[in-house]
Amino acid sequence: MREFPDRPIVGVGAVVVDGDRVLLVRRGHEPLKGQWSIPGGAVELGETLETACAREVREETGLDVEVGPMIDVFDRIRVDADGRTRYHYVLVDFVCRPMGGTLACASDAIDAVWVSPAELRAYALQAATIDVIQKALARARSDAWAPREMRSHVD
Repeated sequence: MREFPDRPIVGVGAVVVDGDRVLLVRRGHEPLKGQWSIPGGAVELGETLETACAREVREETGLDVEVGPMIDVFDRIRVDADGRTRYHYVLVDFVCRPMGGTLACASDAIDAVWVSPAELRAYALQAATIDVIQKALARARSDAWAPREMRSHVD
């Protein structure tokens, strides 16, 4: 249950970088319905963060990605008019590179586009999204790029 949950939901976001462009999707469902953002969604039970990130990008855009370093972790909390927590996500964002597939919106995305950093403001992105995109672009341009090591422990 994502709306009015009894605890936070863990989610992932992917800043997919291709040269000097980043991938944006327009959300088809709440939260953020109709707004532009980075691809991402909830982690499923038994799924690693990296696997969830790659799956969400594939489901929303048709692209296969290499999941790289973690960029940021933050809360996304939305409350209703009565002050009740309507949505609460703990989001883990990663920088990613496209490795294959064909760009086409799917799943809960109603549009998907590549944009340059100079075009970001035209998409009315939330400040936190612009911040994580800028961090990811800096990381992707640096020599520090390396796919994230698997740190999951599954018994």
